[in-house]
Amino acid sequence: MPPSHPATEAPPAEQSVHATQLRRSFNEAAHKLGYWPVGPAPRRVDGSEPSAAVTAASDDDRDVVAHAAKAVLALGALGIVYGDIGTSPLYVIQTIFTQHAKAAHTTPAGVYGIASLIFWALMLEVSFKYATVIMRAHNRGDGGIMALTALVQRRRPPRSATLIVLGIFGAGLFLGDGMITPAISVTSAVGGLEVISPSFSHLVVPISLVILVGLFAVQRFGTGAVGWSFGPVIGFFFLVIGTLGAIQVVQRPEVLQALSPVWGARFMVDHGVAAWLTLGGVVLCVTGAEALYADRGHFGASPIRLTWFSVVLPAVLLSYLGQSALILSHHKDISNPFFLLAPGSLQLPLVILATIATVIASQAAITGSYSVAKQAIQLGLLPRLKVVHTSNLEGQIYVPIINWFLCAGVVALVLIFQNSNRLTDIYGVAVTGTFILNTILFLALARAMWHTSWWKLAPLGAVFLSVEVAFFSSNLAKVDHGAWISLAVGLLVAFVMVTWRKGREILTRNRIAEEGDLETFLSSLCESDNPPKRVPGTVVFLSPSRQTTPLALRAEVEHGHALQQHMLIVSVAPIGIAHVDLPDRFAVEWVGRGTFKVAYVTLRVGYRDTVDIPAALAAARKRGLLARNTDLEHASYYVSRMSITPTSAPGMARWRKALFVFMARNSTSPLDQFRLPIERTVMMGSRVTF
Repeated sequence: MPPSHPATEAPPAEQSVHATQLRRSFNEAAHKLGYWPVGPAPRRVDGSEPSAAVTAASDDDRDVVAHAAKAVLALGALGIVYGDIGTSPLYVIQTIFTQHAKAAHTTPAGVYGIASLIFWALMLEVSFKYATVIMRAHNRGDGGIMALTALVQRRRPPRSATLIVLGIFGAGLFLGDGMITPAISVTSAVGGLEVISPSFSHLVVPISLVILVGLFAVQRFGTGAVGWSFGPVIGFFFLVIGTLGAIQVVQRPEVLQALSPVWGARFMVDHGVAAWLTLGGVVLCVTGAEALYADRGHFGASPIRLTWFSVVLPAVLLSYLGQSALILSHHKDISNPFFLLAPGSLQLPLVILATIATVIASQAAITGSYSVAKQAIQLGLLPRLKVVHTSNLEGQIYVPIINWFLCAGVVALVLIFQNSNRLTDIYGVAVTGTFILNTILFLALARAMWHTSWWKLAPLGAVFLSVEVAFFSSNLAKVDHGAWISLAVGLLVAFVMVTWRKGREILTRNRIAEEGDLETFLSSLCESDNPPKRVPGTVVFLSPSRQTTPLALRAEVEHGHALQQHMLIVSVAPIGIAHVDLPDRFAVEWVGRGTFKVAYVTLRVGYRDTVDIPAALAAARKRGLLARNTDLEHASYYVSRMSITPTSAPGMARWRKALFVFMARNSTSPLDQFRLPIERTVMMGSRVTF
């Protein structure tokens, strides 16, 4: 474990002693407390030093450090992490006993069998796989399908190209699930009005649409102002549903025997194909499991585990057992057993509380989609999209195009399917697909990073994949009912990402050939009989790589025949980690010679970092990496704006090139992406074939 330095300065001896005692876990704001210097990356085979970007990303073991008490982080995790899985009791039991009546009978054997399958799904998929095992794999503390994909990109295990494509498809499925979660959660909560009075049934869809559209409409204002309340509200929701369920369990304690796996096994054997189809409803109880892993970087592994085992699991399990006990006592109450757990006078307050909880769950799904989109942009899988930072808090972002894409999808789903029962027909395919892809990536990385023996990984993979493939295959039976929608969204998003990634590779090769070598260009200026004049001022040229000459620099020399006294060339180097610590963020080297010696700055950014070039250069100057007299406050920024012309050259089909060009032309300006000052930025146009 590499040493960590405390936030305040201390003598080296004290630092080394303290560093060995500091636990490295819990929260992504670790860089605000302390810093672990990046250990040296191994030398290349030829003996040369590795690149700066490789060195910055060489420490795979680095985790995150708590900046708050574990209890505080656990409370925050309640509202963000567990909204989806916590609100699943609203519809799981109802869906199983209404849509899978061929196997799910209201007899003791049927009720115990379903409750047993739910319990063991929670234990195997959530408690064992996500909370215990897969949480150990992280990208410097970060988790989720995109973190695993970034690890694959960096570590290059066997068949890495295939694994990256699988990770990209998983990200697409996550975005597809982001449309279904708000729709099913809110409609299931508002559907409780039908329990109060059947005359309210016609109000369910309009009220749900108003809530959902309003939720998407306020996203641009951010959620920081009310986000602090998410944890306590969801915590109160868990207390209520756990208490209501416990009351029924006390009245029918025999329902506890459903915790035995024997009942689940008997149910599967007795009902065959019908029981297998029922798994498509059972899996709804674990649909939010991916959030445990995806939010690892926000709260850390330990608080997430603490919250799951001490609060969430007991509450949802009591709710499921309570609903099962209610069905045993009142066979006719299967229409909506969740709301019937409450006495008549408390049903309306429960509907209101459930609606608030589902809005919070929907908020978590929406902001999760924003995060996936931003990570994909930073990893070069999507074009530049407009990303609005809605507060000074890390992670509070808003991506307009993703927001309204999800909003349109959610509204269409509610209008088409009308109620939560029909929406469950399309729910589960995307989630279970993501489960399988996570398992595959985890197994490959465990072998590549930790050198775990196959004889240890094989049983683990067999357990996970047998459960997940069973869930996924049972959900495939829903394809003709509309489950193809989430698959289609996942495939479409993945195809767009793969096309953009491939197109960038081709374009980069062509651009390098077009712009020429930087060292050669600067040397030619020194050797020229009529070199450009040096004028006062500071200029910053943006460049895609160290090997190329910025087209804006060539144009300035050719047309203006003059260069400012202080010249900087800046490249942004995305690295497959969530955050790059400040000491690792900059690399400054001098290129050229004589009077045309230029400072070349490489700005390393993680996929959760904000790219702010003026602020980064100011930080580099403050750290002494740039000359103190570099006038950054009045510097001019030159950006090469490429006009892409598709050709019939090999590499990609012509229609895919057209798609790439369309995305490139509609991407946001570098001024927004890099936060350049518009009044001091010059765009220089150029054409490149593709």
